[in-house]
Amino acid sequence: MNIFTKRGTPNRLPVASRLAARVLVAAVVLAGASLTALVSSPIARASSSEIQFAQAPGASPTAIFPYNDCLHTSTNNVQLFQQLMYRPLYWFGKGASPALQPALSLALAPRTSHGDRVFTISLKGWRFSNGQVVNAASAKFFLNIYKADPYSNCSYNPGFAIPDQLSSVKAVGTTLTLTFSSPQNPISVLDNYLSQITPLPLDWSRVASGPAPTCALGAYGAKVTDASCLLVRSYLATLGTQTSTFTNSFWQSGVDGPWTLRAFSSNGSATFGANPRYSGPDRPRVATLREVAYSSASSELTDLQSHALSVGYVDPSAIPSRASNTKGPRTNLPSLNSYYSVASLAPWGFNDAILNFSSANPNAVLLKQLYVRQALQMGINQPTLIHSVYNDFAVPSTSPLPLSTPAALAASVANLYPFDLNGAQALLKTHGWTLSGATWTCQRPGVNADECGSGIAANRPLTLNVVWASGSPTTDTMMRAEVAAWTQIGFQVTTIIDTPNNAMTDCHDAAIGDLCYLGGGWNYAPFMFPSGEQLFSSQGVANFGSYSDPAMNALITRSLVAPGTLSAYAKYAASQLPVLYEPDATSLYEIAKSLRGVDGAVLSPVGTFTPEFWSN
Repeated sequence: MNIFTKRGTPNRLPVASRLAARVLVAAVVLAGASLTALVSSPIARASSSEIQFAQAPGASPTAIFPYNDCLHTSTNNVQLFQQLMYRPLYWFGKGASPALQPALSLALAPRTSHGDRVFTISLKGWRFSNGQVVNAASAKFFLNIYKADPYSNCSYNPGFAIPDQLSSVKAVGTTLTLTFSSPQNPISVLDNYLSQITPLPLDWSRVASGPAPTCALGAYGAKVTDASCLLVRSYLATLGTQTSTFTNSFWQSGVDGPWTLRAFSSNGSATFGANPRYSGPDRPRVATLREVAYSSASSELTDLQSHALSVGYVDPSAIPSRASNTKGPRTNLPSLNSYYSVASLAPWGFNDAILNFSSANPNAVLLKQLYVRQALQMGINQPTLIHSVYNDFAVPSTSPLPLSTPAALAASVANLYPFDLNGAQALLKTHGWTLSGATWTCQRPGVNADECGSGIAANRPLTLNVVWASGSPTTDTMMRAEVAAWTQIGFQVTTIIDTPNNAMTDCHDAAIGDLCYLGGGWNYAPFMFPSGEQLFSSQGVANFGSYSDPAMNALITRSLVAPGTLSAYAKYAASQLPVLYEPDATSLYEIAKSLRGVDGAVLSPVGTFTPEFWSN
């Protein structure tokens, strides 16, 4: 989690399940769904006491403090790095299952009372590496920071449960009591909010000059607590992006997960060791987990072919293509067959290209016209891209719901705007545009149905600035195909191609691009319920693309409180195109045949990573 809460390449994967008895129902619903930098130096063949795992090109960790703003909330920072060391209060996903994992959670299922206004949570009493019990106060520490500066957390949803409707927090021993100002949907609270709380050791309540205990121990929401926490969060966030500090005793003192960071190299490779003080239920089966950094897919493939990795990935472009009418399981890359098995799984999310509706973007007046967005979507040939670019290791996206969303949650949504270049041109023509040479210009300015639309001046050309994250041959090939189609329609397209981390920064600059593609898409974790408050709601704060639509806001709010209303939200989002829908790559990993315990998937559908269950 993304907007970049869950984006990456292919770490997204491929880069925002809910208490007591009700938790079990949601877990069953999800579990029952069919969910399908620098060049590294040569590394030795993986040993039986070590697992070697490939990072995505240019997507090494950049932040260790497990409280992330939107520049640092990505799979390479959260699921593949921070959560190995720092566990959230509730853990979802293991192997091929996205469901709640009670045994891996720091707390027992919440209990509700007072008409679903009071939630009582009993923590299990695990310990941090410094010896402190992971208790209610450590969870309250996280909530105090969140309350003091909610906009600093990329998962913040203004007006919703935590922190805006959380009126008090009481911490006594291992019992955490949360009182809300109004009744809450217990399923939504667990899936979308409690799953995000990461308990923090009280020793971390400090600033550069020394301890600042008021942040961790102060009353929730009190002015003095907020003031202290603003300083503490700023200090920890700054320190947490200094990679030279990642292995020091300060950050490692707060580890409560199964792995501790032993080394972090200048190129971004991370070496983890089994945490000797881990008090959870499943200790790592091997002594060392090494995440190896790469600058390109080709260099990683070289290491795979020399059997230097326990787990790696292949770009779909490297898998042999097959005839369009071929069915059945895909074959592996021939050079890898003797040592690896291929595994593929669809994520609990969807893939999109983000549109920039910000007033700082001069082209926003074009993007705000639905017919322009429709023309762009009609330039994306998803079936052809899935077969010819992804070699069938992808699924179509037609709405914000995962393709595998159970019918109990929402009805499936058809592709409303299939590939049609002639149809796209016809849309532009009927709205007052004239094709001159290879470029459309507005000849009928105005706001009537057959005119160009609000804010579009006469003779304005149809231009589009496209930003995408490079490093993956599949991403590059797909985006070039889409740019070619949009150019054929008549858009004047300018492209900006950058590394994944730099592209994320580029896309946060509202004046740089009109359309941004980061090579991955959206995984709903830690928001396990596939609602759209982080994606498209504009209530209280702009979403990443600055999309705003009162009807969308109302549908999102209803989906959080009224069962069975995800369908209406999904259909509206499919028709209105707040983003462009793209093919969604399935995770495509090579797993050494000697590696045991992988349980059908490298990352779970919700992006969580549990290598402690693996052994050679």
